[in-house]
This record gives sequence, C-alpha cells and structure tokens, in this order.
Amino acid sequence: MMRKKIMLLATVMAFLCNGCSIDDDGANFHFTALEIVEAEVPESFDLNETYKISVDYIKPDSCTYYEGFDVVKDSLTVRSVVAIGTVRTDFDDCTEELIQETASFNFQVIYDKPYTFKFYTGNNSDGEAEYMEIVVPVNKP
Repeated sequence: MMRKKIMLLATVMAFLCNGCSIDDDGANFHFTALEIVEAEVPESFDLNETYKISVDYIKPDSCTYYEGFDVVKDSLTVRSVVAIGTVRTDFDDCTEELIQETASFNFQVIYDKPYTFKFYTGNNSDGEAEYMEIVVPVNKP
C-alpha cells in the first residue's frame, strides 16, 4: 500500500515538474487608452444618489477591444476618466478604421461639493494627455 502511494506521488510530481510547454513568446496584447469624444452626465447631482454616465469613445482599429473604465480620484471631487482597451498584437489582418462605441459606468455621489470629471480625449502634438472637463454641481438638500 505504501509503495503504491509513493509511486502515485512520484508520478504526480513528474507531471507537475515536466508540465506542458506551449512555447510562449510573451503577451499577445497590450493595454491602451481610448480617446473619449463625448460624455453624457446629468446637469446636477443629488447627494447619496447613483448616476449612469455614458461615454462615447473611439477604437482605432478592429484589433482593439474595449475593456472598461479607469476612474481615478485626483482630489476630493475631481475624477479622471479613461476608457481602456486591449490591442491584440498577434493578428495580421486588422482593419484600420475608427469605430465609435458607447459604454457607461455608475457613479455614486458622496460629497456635497461640485464634481469635476476629466475625460481623456487623447494626446496633443507634444505627447501630453488632454482632457474634456465637465463640472457637475451637487444640489443642496
């Protein structure tokens, strides 16, 4: 009985140590920021409410896929919003056409001061990020 257990353990260890080799040459994608062309936000917020914010963004080609939003809290009521995409690098037949799509995220209002949203719109000629800023006041109860 003990000999069978040792043989089984040795077999399992041999499989684990040997494993499967797929000749992985590295990642076949990378993340990229997608340009936002329009954002739909309410004219004002009510404290402790949740709002749907819709965003139109541009995919530069058919090998770029939308993944979600990166919403960063820059200060108490300032949020930077970037649409994130993945670019497949293992496809050779990408069509280079601008594709506009819409996605949304939910935003909960937890402060009674106006919120400033900075939506990423791309880089300028110097390679610096540019933003579309929208200020949304919060109604006083």
